[in-house]
Amino acid sequence: MFKKIAKKRNIVAISLIALSLILFLLYSIFVRNEQVEALSKYGSRGSEVTQIQTKLKRWGYYNGNIDGIYGTQTLNAVKYFQRKNGLAVDGIAGPKTLAAMGIFNSSNSSSGSSSNSSNLNLIARLVYGEARGEPYTGQVAVAAVVLNRVKSSSFPNTISGVIYQSGAFDVVRDGQINLAPNQTAKNAAQDALNGWDPSYGAIYYFNPKTATNKWIWSRPVTVTIGNHRFCK
Repeated sequence: MFKKIAKKRNIVAISLIALSLILFLLYSIFVRNEQVEALSKYGSRGSEVTQIQTKLKRWGYYNGNIDGIYGTQTLNAVKYFQRKNGLAVDGIAGPKTLAAMGIFNSSNSSSGSSSNSSNLNLIARLVYGEARGEPYTGQVAVAAVVLNRVKSSSFPNTISGVIYQSGAFDVVRDGQINLAPNQTAKNAAQDALNGWDPSYGAIYYFNPKTATNKWIWSRPVTVTIGNHRFCK
């Protein structure tokens, strides 16, 4: 009798364990599918895709229509952006790719670090001091020069190091670097951090109307935007 009861208990226990495993597997599959569906990928449609297309077109990665449809052109543009920004090249606009584009949703809104926020604010302050009143593209170009210097072996390898390098920027010397930036300057800084470089790789810029340094005139010009000439 006791053997029969024990046997039934074992069967019940095994059944409960099996049921638990099945439920866990179903939950895992469901959650995984939900996470995948939450990403913008080939075949997706909607406002997030529109944001992706708008930003990539502005930065020169995408040449198609801004229609909110994640087609082949959008897929290739995302891959191009990922490749240029050191991301996994899978053509899927996941949390890391969206964050790099400055697009935040519930899945990646917490991914930004205090360091990124500090860099953004510092670049925005420089842009506001150096280029407020300039065309928006020119403001992004000023921010891009900072990032191009970070990449160059001829300059410090941090954003703060570049900006505060002795004699590098007038606004550091005269204190304008401490002014609170407006939203335009913040947007320009973010666009540069996201990969837009309208300076075409420049590491210098100057105003031909006020420049007194003869050496800067010898640098090859990449583009002129507003009152600034950008050069290498």
